[in-house]
Amino acid sequence: AKGVEDTTFYRWHRLSALNEVGGRPEQFAVFPDELHAWATRQQDEHPLSMTTLSTHDTKRSEDVRARILALSEVPEAWREAVTGWRDAASAYRSAGGWPDPVTEYLLWQTVVGTWPISADRLTEYLTKAAREAKLHTTWTDPDPDYEEALAAFATGVLSDATIAESIGAFVEQIQPWARVTTLGSKLVQLMLPGAPDVYQGCELVELSLVDPDNRRPVDFTERRQRLAALHDRTEPRDLDDEKLQVVTTALRLRREHPEWFGARGSYAPLPTTTTNALGFVRAGRVATLVTRRARDLHSRGGWGDAQVVLPDGVWRSALDDRTTVGGTVPAADVFAGRPVALLVRDGA
Repeated sequence: AKGVEDTTFYRWHRLSALNEVGGRPEQFAVFPDELHAWATRQQDEHPLSMTTLSTHDTKRSEDVRARILALSEVPEAWREAVTGWRDAASAYRSAGGWPDPVTEYLLWQTVVGTWPISADRLTEYLTKAAREAKLHTTWTDPDPDYEEALAAFATGVLSDATIAESIGAFVEQIQPWARVTTLGSKLVQLMLPGAPDVYQGCELVELSLVDPDNRRPVDFTERRQRLAALHDRTEPRDLDDEKLQVVTTALRLRREHPEWFGARGSYAPLPTTTTNALGFVRAGRVATLVTRRARDLHSRGGWGDAQVVLPDGVWRSALDDRTTVGGTVPAADVFAGRPVALLVRDGA
């Protein structure tokens, strides 16, 4: 862990969302067939092991990772943005050229993933990251000059109105694709074989970094108020509400029907005619469907004639009470209004 996750993962930032505890950053993506194979093994061998997206030890919360992963869908725009920011930030580099390009690239990914972020939080995180990387400063032998230069650069970037405006606009540009990942990854995690865990605070969108940032106090009053509004059938107002609705709906379903999950449950992939959708069914009664590669889908004009295949029966959406008849179903109908679907088959 210290040699790989807490050293190498702080030196190599091709896409920092991949540099997670237990991760394999050399594996850029997991294809649907690979996920289905893993889930089938989990159901057979470890049906009660914990599943999670965030813990006290993750280097970035699930929602920070969702934003950073969205960069892989807009590589040209990302390259242009970083080039512009680097040029604009040249005045904030030290006389020695610090920070180094590797650490600076981590900074830009971190800023996008956590935006808006304060200078104090960003400086604290970058200092930790640089010490873990052990290239210019370390915990046991810190280099004050390097760390001061790093802090000055981070503060300068965030205080520059032109750079900040550009970062904000870029985050808004990628937010639709990050939203799809935020909701889809959460629903998949909660409905896969295993015992799902929701790290405190992650019921809503939580843009936290590694400890101690991810141990900040949680506003449970806000969560209770949002939950009460959703109980009153208020439509989700924003992504926080959407995520909370996905979390609570999925967990209630598991609580109400434990026999569909756990060791007595089952897992089966759902066939689709498109690579932009992934689905599976638990115990023949609960279908989970999520959108993949959202920008690619958008660039091709939407779902078109793509289809998903549901087992026979009448399926009710647990998120909005719409009903769908099983069989070959247009993906546009399944995902009407949302990038995710949680369907429950009526009957005994």
